Amino acid sequence: MAHIKTTHVGSLPRTQNVVDFIFAREKGELYDPAAFDVAMASAASETVRRQVEAGIDVVSDGETSKISYATYVKDRYTGFDGDSPRNAPADLKLYPSFLERLKDDGGTPTYARPMCVGEVKSKGQGELEADIANLKAGMAAHGATEAFMNAASPGVISLFLQNDFYPTRDAYLAALADAMRDEYRTIVDSGLMLQLDCPDLALSRHMLFADLSDAEFVKIADSHVEAMNHALDGIDPSRVRVHICWGNYEGPHVCDIDMDTVFPTLMKVDANQVLFETSNPRHAHEWTVFRDRKAEIPDDKILVPGVIDSTTNFVEHPEVVAQRIERFTDIVGADRVIAGSDCGFGTFAGFGAVDPEIAYAKLAALSEGAARASERL
Repeated sequence: MAHIKTTHVGSLPRTQNVVDFIFAREKGELYDPAAFDVAMASAASETVRRQVEAGIDVVSDGETSKISYATYVKDRYTGFDGDSPRNAPADLKLYPSFLERLKDDGGTPTYARPMCVGEVKSKGQGELEADIANLKAGMAAHGATEAFMNAASPGVISLFLQNDFYPTRDAYLAALADAMRDEYRTIVDSGLMLQLDCPDLALSRHMLFADLSDAEFVKIADSHVEAMNHALDGIDPSRVRVHICWGNYEGPHVCDIDMDTVFPTLMKVDANQVLFETSNPRHAHEWTVFRDRKAEIPDDKILVPGVIDSTTNFVEHPEVVAQRIERFTDIVGADRVIAGSDCGFGTFAGFGAVDPEIAYAKLAALSEGAARASERL
């Protein structure tokens, strides 16, 4: 019997104790660094345990220690200070009453997003090495054999931490690529899979570049991929996964660029595994893009479709999950499909649309659905 592996996008709900420590550090408040380290190690281990219990094959640390998947960079690299302009996604601007509701609910986090005001240089890999050690300790304790570690792509950093130092966007991307290179290699050299988070390849279309045409945006997205591939130079693509999304928030998403439009850009990334949304109501139909453009999918690409939605507290029926998986195994074969989630469940520390217990119930449904699909293959 074939075995369809299971994974997810990376972030998972954090405990209140972890959130309190993260925000104490974020706000410059006094806290006990030793207690911080103990809390992160304990929480990462428990996060691995719960993933294993839910039947997830390729686990992560849940991004336990990070304030968010992109802005954590400001703490690990020089050159960032002040605050970047905040620009709501275009779809939310079309429905201002809903945008206000999100703000009132804490759905538009106002964490620090400093500008790039100086040369971007690594402060060292100490925090990353601690994250890696915590994840590997959790794996050893709970029997996980495969895992990945998230890292921000140069493009998504440029989206949230905007440039006010380098002469051009391309120069900023190049500097970010050079700076992030060691982080990427440290993850791969540790034996973990590297996951690059790239919502800039879709989300930024209606967040930062809404005034451009689709063709103009695709040129920018292509430049982001070029920068990312430069940073990945020398890294085995089989050790890399890339995640694209249109923004991990419940909203109208009526301004999302089509997968069909960004599909060629996504296929250019030097990563064998491609993670993408295909469960939420705005993108569930786009599995047909992969069917209709099968000839354009490189033979070494492994598809990791999101078969559970990360923005709703509905727990998907395992049969729905199985059917979603089978759409892709019918296209590229069972050996080139891993079942994943649309996005993360803890994109920002302290905020998540999905209740923590329900998030793990959804992961369990993901695993059961993958088992059903495997039995039928």
